[in-house]
Amino acid sequence: MLLAQTPPYFQQLEKKIPEKSNKEFQYIAYFYNHFVNTNVYPTNDFLKGQVIGRLYGQNTTTTSDTLSASYFEQRILPFFIYQPKLFDGKAILRASFEIDFTWGDVAYGTGGNFGSAPSGDQVNLQTQNIELELIPTPGWAVNLGLQRMFDTPHNPYRTFFDQMLNSAYRLNYWGTDGVGITVRRDADFYKWKAGFFQLYENNIQKDDDVWMSEFTYRQALSRKFHLGGSLYWVRDRSNGQGGPSILGQGLNSTLNDYNGTFRFRFGGTPYKADIVWLGTYFGYNESLVMDNWFLTGYLNYNWGKTQLEDANGNYNAGPDISGLGANLRLGYKYGQTTNDIIYADAIFTTGDSDGLADNKYSGVITGNTWGTPAGLNVGHGGYLLFPHANVVNRYVAAITDISNLGYGVTGVNVNLSKDIIPHKLSGKIGGATAVSNAKPFGGGQFMGVEGNLKIGYQLGVFMNVELHAARLWLGDFYDSTVVNGGATERPVDPYTAFIAFKWLMF
Repeated sequence: MLLAQTPPYFQQLEKKIPEKSNKEFQYIAYFYNHFVNTNVYPTNDFLKGQVIGRLYGQNTTTTSDTLSASYFEQRILPFFIYQPKLFDGKAILRASFEIDFTWGDVAYGTGGNFGSAPSGDQVNLQTQNIELELIPTPGWAVNLGLQRMFDTPHNPYRTFFDQMLNSAYRLNYWGTDGVGITVRRDADFYKWKAGFFQLYENNIQKDDDVWMSEFTYRQALSRKFHLGGSLYWVRDRSNGQGGPSILGQGLNSTLNDYNGTFRFRFGGTPYKADIVWLGTYFGYNESLVMDNWFLTGYLNYNWGKTQLEDANGNYNAGPDISGLGANLRLGYKYGQTTNDIIYADAIFTTGDSDGLADNKYSGVITGNTWGTPAGLNVGHGGYLLFPHANVVNRYVAAITDISNLGYGVTGVNVNLSKDIIPHKLSGKIGGATAVSNAKPFGGGQFMGVEGNLKIGYQLGVFMNVELHAARLWLGDFYDSTVVNGGATERPVDPYTAFIAFKWLMF
């Protein structure tokens, strides 16, 4: 009787609200769609669906002052997570997939990166990850299976992507997926990761595999400052077998010509290679919330030995490998949000001017020697001089790998961004320039200057629409027929503009 006389609002408070049970299954997805207008395109029609690698490289990409490419692309990345109550949160199975296509490409077929022509009916589901995470005790994690292979101490399934993109080696050396096992320890003031990845198995009865082992450690020296170090080792006995499609992989494969990495031209001579990376990295106010200034950087030295087989089946010393990569990112947050910042992002890698003439390669090696792409340099704010992350089927830039074909690079990106309406409307303007540290035959060292801009509007929670535009003015580096696709004169300056829609859904 008393309950009937109380106002409806208070009646609701009297009712017991049932507690929500923990979900065993979770679904997360990232939807991305964009319309692009650019003068960058491949001359080989066979590559219309997926183009990856260096501009003017073996992927046949070029630019034109009379032709332009206009197209829509679409991507969805669904994530499925199963955490059974039976194991009380100590066992988690994750599966992530990818469906990409260019609007109106093909239908009734099989293969990734296609399937949006009338009727669709394409078999195009691509597997990204199938991995199991075991948590024997708080602070420990074992990840087993096809998982993120990132050059960071952070757990990629419990860390925002932007944080990994702006810490440790920033995915410049390894930023892909691979099969293996990793063990992690996350404590209050330190964390470390040890891992083993089988890059290529090839013939199971032969010693012709490629595998990588890693160890990285990060220590917090204060609330704002941390310091870390790492050791990576790749053992390559594949002779270039395996890898993406017909390109192969490894030091002597044609994959290097596509990705913009240095190719060891061993021909058909079998080789053995052992390469190690010894590095250190640091960060100050990495999250941008502890101070107005922020600073991150790394030094990474790669050293290696190769052996070549002679006519008698014996292996003799081949070219040595020795190269250094360095990065520094410095900025200032002048406003109330993390978009109110100005920063400079500098990259340096040693180069080699004479190839293997001195029986030594003095440049940098990254994961792009074994995958496409396996090392990403997309956290700088550029679009054409260095690659941008807003892509679906076409990932092309002047310098897609920090080794710059083995010539090395000194480059800088400068960006100024602002939340015009906090957390609603934002804008960014930026520029980039770079020089090659070694000169290609017939060309100079200046690679060019880029200008770019971005305007973004947040439609809802994790839902954005953005306008991007960029132009690159090429330098005398591209007077060389070795790097400009064999053209008799410098190519036309590239440009791109696109409108993107993004939605991260839970």
